[in-house]
Amino acid sequence: MRPTVHDIAAQAGVSLATVDRVLNRRPGVKAATRLRVEAAIAAIGFVRDMAAANLAKSRVYPFTFILPGGDNSFMRGLERHVREAMVRPASDRVAISLVVVPPFDGAAVARALDAAIAQEPAGIAVAAVDAPDVMDAALRVQASGIPLVTLVSDLGPACRDHFAGIDNHAAGRTAGSLMRRFVGREASETAKVAVLAGSMLVRDHRDRLDGFRSALSETCTLLPVLEGQDDPAATERLIADLLAQHSDLAGIYSLGAGNRGLIAALRRHSGPRPRAIIAHELTPHTRAALEADLIDAVLNQDAGHEVRSAIRVLKAKADGIPAVDAQERIRIDIFLKDNLPFADEADGDALRPFGLASGEN
Repeated sequence: MRPTVHDIAAQAGVSLATVDRVLNRRPGVKAATRLRVEAAIAAIGFVRDMAAANLAKSRVYPFTFILPGGDNSFMRGLERHVREAMVRPASDRVAISLVVVPPFDGAAVARALDAAIAQEPAGIAVAAVDAPDVMDAALRVQASGIPLVTLVSDLGPACRDHFAGIDNHAAGRTAGSLMRRFVGREASETAKVAVLAGSMLVRDHRDRLDGFRSALSETCTLLPVLEGQDDPAATERLIADLLAQHSDLAGIYSLGAGNRGLIAALRRHSGPRPRAIIAHELTPHTRAALEADLIDAVLNQDAGHEVRSAIRVLKAKADGIPAVDAQERIRIDIFLKDNLPFADEADGDALRPFGLASGEN
């Protein structure tokens, strides 16, 4: 049978109340007694069932999620998953507060982080903007002892406890490798390729661009990066001008959002279509564009998995236990017209057959 608190008390020669104080890190235990209890725990191999303990105490985890607003289909899907977690049964013991800030606004993200610190939640998850004031605020979160998880876009390990997102450099390399294959090796040396970003203020976009460049090496000519701020109307104008100016354009890599604008410009364009269009995130819009041969490939990350991962990691941090790394690894999916999964198009993130979550089963 598994060791119990009674076994710890007997091994250490103390009361159950003392064992409880040590396990829950409460004061009132002499240092020598605490050491004796901890030695007994190690000697008998006691492993605490935190889930059962928290259920017995009716513990609720207050978490704060900070997400950007705006017209970004992927972020709205991420927000939907957070809101679903907010109304889950009480047995999940999670109380989530959602704060929405303007997109790409580092000052607003920093203010939201400082406001969250004042509320003293058990953990914070944020879709970060890689700006000095955000990094400073993230360091203040860590100094306060509150676990911090970055979502989708990272700040780096010095500023947070965990990153719930894909390896964006690897995603960019993957897009570059696909671009070489779609464009054709014999034509790639003279091929002109355009990159459409949301903003270079977020690390995930910069990491994808770096990976894309490294995979292409010197085999293609990269045009100056276009920044559409993830705004469909602004993006449509940028892509329409691009196609008008470069009739020999070989490919477009859309490494952010704003794909509705990209798709609208491609639909309106009457001239030759670039040989390769690669985008990120499988939404109803990019799915329809794949089916219509307007987009050739989509790299996807599972927004639901990222939200669930952030909650699991924050719970583990609050309990002082390690997360399961394999469960929290977010996979990069590549979708072509030929391998699109079953989907309910009313729910843009329900993209997997039988509701399976990527990397979780």
